[in-house]
This record gives sequence, C-alpha cells and structure tokens, in this order.
Amino acid sequence: MASKDESNFQDFLPLMAEKLGGDGLIGELCNGFRLLSDSDKGVITFESLKKNSAFLGLEELSDEDLLGMLKEGDFDGDGALNQMEFCVLMFRLSPDLMGQSLFLLEEALLQDSNFA
Repeated sequence: MASKDESNFQDFLPLMAEKLGGDGLIGELCNGFRLLSDSDKGVITFESLKKNSAFLGLEELSDEDLLGMLKEGDFDGDGALNQMEFCVLMFRLSPDLMGQSLFLLEEALLQDSNFA
C-alpha cells in the first residue's frame, strides 16, 4: 500500500481513540466494517472491499493492494475479513495505537497481579 496513505491513517487512528475513547473507537471501527462488508455474507470480501472502498477515499488502491489488505488480516484463511479480523487489522496498521494498547494491557495485567 502507499506509504503516504498509510502514514495518514496511522496518525488519524490514535487521534480518534483519544477523542472518542475506547468504546467510541470500537463503535467507529464497527461502522467501518459494516460500510465495507458484503451485507449478505456479513464479512469483507475482495468484491465488497473493491466496491465500497471509495467511501473511504481508497478508490486509487490497486486490486493487488486490496488483496494484500485482505490477506494481511485474514487469520482464519477463509479469504474474507470478519469483524474481529478487521478490528485487529486496523490496530495493527497503527503502530502508535498498538503502543498505547500494549501499555494499557501491561498496566491492566499489573493491577490484576496486585489483586491476586
């Protein structure tokens, strides 16, 4: 994928997290999933991604880029993204947000171990 587009996304997702909070960010990611998914199948397929990507300003991406996105997030190997795979992919594409998430996870684990 184009590094220019990727860096814009990486800067935007942490801002969304800060402004919306955790629940709000997850809600927006779910909205994004619904926007890109095939309404009959309930998953993001290559066809639905290609058809709906213009809504997100991604119409310039090649078929190869779109297939690469699907492949990167497709953990179960079914050729499509379910909602969980989509959300994980969005977090993985944002190193800043991943760093914040790791910090929060470590903090939660530390607090949990203090209560044990």
